[in-house]
Amino acid sequence: MPPRNPNDPITRRLQEHNAWVYSLKESGRYIFHVLVDDQTQGAWVTVGGRRMLMMATYSYLGLIGHPRLAKAACEAAERYGTGGHGSRTLSGTLPIHLELEEALAAFKGTEAAMVFPTGYVTNVSTIASLVGRGDYIISDKYNHASLIDGAIMSGAKLLRYRHGDLDMLERRLRSVPPEAGKLIIADAVFSMDGDILDLPRVVDLARKYDAWLMVDEAHSVGVLGKTGRGIEEHFGMPGVIDIKMGTLSKAIPSMGGYIAAAQWIIHAIRHRARGYIFTGAMSPVVAAVALEGLRLLQEETWRVEKLQANTRRFLRGLRERGFDILRSETPVVPIMAPGLDLAMRLTRAVMARGLFILPVTAPAVPEGQDRLRATVTAAHDEKDVDYALDALTDAAREVGLPLRA
Repeated sequence: MPPRNPNDPITRRLQEHNAWVYSLKESGRYIFHVLVDDQTQGAWVTVGGRRMLMMATYSYLGLIGHPRLAKAACEAAERYGTGGHGSRTLSGTLPIHLELEEALAAFKGTEAAMVFPTGYVTNVSTIASLVGRGDYIISDKYNHASLIDGAIMSGAKLLRYRHGDLDMLERRLRSVPPEAGKLIIADAVFSMDGDILDLPRVVDLARKYDAWLMVDEAHSVGVLGKTGRGIEEHFGMPGVIDIKMGTLSKAIPSMGGYIAAAQWIIHAIRHRARGYIFTGAMSPVVAAVALEGLRLLQEETWRVEKLQANTRRFLRGLRERGFDILRSETPVVPIMAPGLDLAMRLTRAVMARGLFILPVTAPAVPEGQDRLRATVTAAHDEKDVDYALDALTDAAREVGLPLRA
């Protein structure tokens, strides 16, 4: 391949970004893409030959490595092979896809559901199927990037409101022409701050202004509600969300995403969503693991109870020790360490103490709001939680992280 012109805008942009990454590596502050040798040991993993407590996983229910999931994967590969023949629209669908979709619809209390190969594609494709030019999308500023990207690519007018500011949400809704299509999009649990959407008030506003409501439950299913069914169960408000989106790669440890809604809505999206029509079908192995994971979630509800107990213990311990964890009330726990240098030093200090937690910095969070993002799981026991609290406290003192009195 011939060398690129160094003054070409694309070349310059990529090289500038690489220079930033290289500067992090040269200064010893680059700590991403860490190689995890083994993640099937429950709460503990092997990293570079060291045994470490994993607190950076989305496997909220601790199901990664469950023998039933491995068995489901093997049986699906033997029956269907490892992949699909192509797009389900043009190359046919498989019984395992339909079985998974029926199980998801029953779990979410809707008439129908459909699955996509990834959660990102689920959001982008669904939003573009619902709205277009002349319509309006109203979005929380801290929504997941896939929701924002879907809104931008849809061609609809995007109106954002300050995180959690529902008075501003109402002002945005009031500003939309009455005859325009309106879609409110929001995370159920915000993936960087760990706080929960005020669903009752958002539903009231959606109904008041005749807006559709789509909620991303990526960090809600398996986490919220007595049986882990998500934000509607958490608030005791079944059936109030028009479009329920979820992932199959977190509490359910497989891959993909889904939409659950009324039958006529799913039927329309299935024939409009470009990310469904013009991509290969979800692997039958992936679908089988997701289905078995969903069954385990419903059968072993003790995992949800344990997750919620561990979460309460961890949040209480951090607040008592003076950590700033914003308004988190879920297993997603931001440990604020403002400034890239401080966040990186704190990360190295906790890693040295056998605790696997990684930092989140701009642009994933606003400038000056750098943090470590810890996640609690049902695989942890009380001793693990206390170990993490002690390691974080010692590390914070070592690097000079200010703790509240």
